[in-house]
Amino acid sequence: MVELPEFFHQTSDEPYDRHNYRFHFKDKQSIIFESYEDARAKWFNTPSLLKSHIEVLDKKQNTKFKGGFK
Repeated sequence: MVELPEFFHQTSDEPYDRHNYRFHFKDKQSIIFESYEDARAKWFNTPSLLKSHIEVLDKKQNTKFKGGFK
């Protein structure tokens, strides 16, 4: 097993879902993924001559304020 560097500290085991990922192809087409793992799999399964880059997108947050504390 590969050990993490000394400076890395995991703070949560919860899924990280604050971003979407836009996979850009060299022909100017793109696909949006909601999962980092899905975007990563697409990257490694796409030939180099077809892929351009992946753009990290902020997810839109629900801005309705209900007020108070839980």
